[in-house]
Amino acid sequence: MPFRYFIKQLLLPPGILLLLLLAAWWLRRSRPRLAGVCFAIGFGGMWLMSLPVVVQWGAKALEREPPLARGEWATLAQRADAIVVLGSGRERGDLAWGEDQPTGVGLERQRYAARLAKASGLPILTTGGLHYGTPPTEAKLMADSLRDDFGVTVRWQEGESRTTWENAKFTADILLPQGIKRVVIVTQAWHMPRSVWSFQQAGFEVVPAPVGFLGTDNARPFGGWLPEFKSIWQSGQLLNEAVGQVGYSLFYR
Repeated sequence: MPFRYFIKQLLLPPGILLLLLLAAWWLRRSRPRLAGVCFAIGFGGMWLMSLPVVVQWGAKALEREPPLARGEWATLAQRADAIVVLGSGRERGDLAWGEDQPTGVGLERQRYAARLAKASGLPILTTGGLHYGTPPTEAKLMADSLRDDFGVTVRWQEGESRTTWENAKFTADILLPQGIKRVVIVTQAWHMPRSVWSFQQAGFEVVPAPVGFLGTDNARPFGGWLPEFKSIWQSGQLLNEAVGQVGYSLFYR
């Protein structure tokens, strides 16, 4: 798992762009023209990824599911039987807490799921397996946080999955035998199309409940044309998702 993750991070931006900048430095004397090309692509790619306006444009292309109207929260039990919160990794060994914690993205999903659960009365399932083989599972981290931070008890924990496809597959193993086929999926708006597709393939009827939209007005100075470090991370997430959507359409038919 760590090696596969390392290769993935290296081959996708910004990793590949940093490799091009390194290649430009290495080739600057022996092959200056090639070094110039590598530098232009690497630097130009990093600059584009750092722009909030590029994040906004990229997110708009991925965020195809509309937000769940607030007026629909209380009536969700008419359309679904459970809420599924998808995992998003973990923060390792946070010194303030003395143990691993859910990521900021995960907390955003948990908060939204908790509000939906309180409004609708629907039970929650959390998903996510081990990272680097270290317990507890991501599903348990989120379940504990939902209980302690948001006052919501999680009914089921799916603690084996490592991918969105496995989120759906192993959730199906838990819920379908209990006759639960209609689920509300809570995840980031840019991640929702792939999540909906995966859960539908696993046999579910899905009510999308996207959160964390990035394709809205970025509200930055000069319309988002000034670089920001945060945008590099967000651009990387969007590029990873775009690759994931293509990969799922090719390999999980």
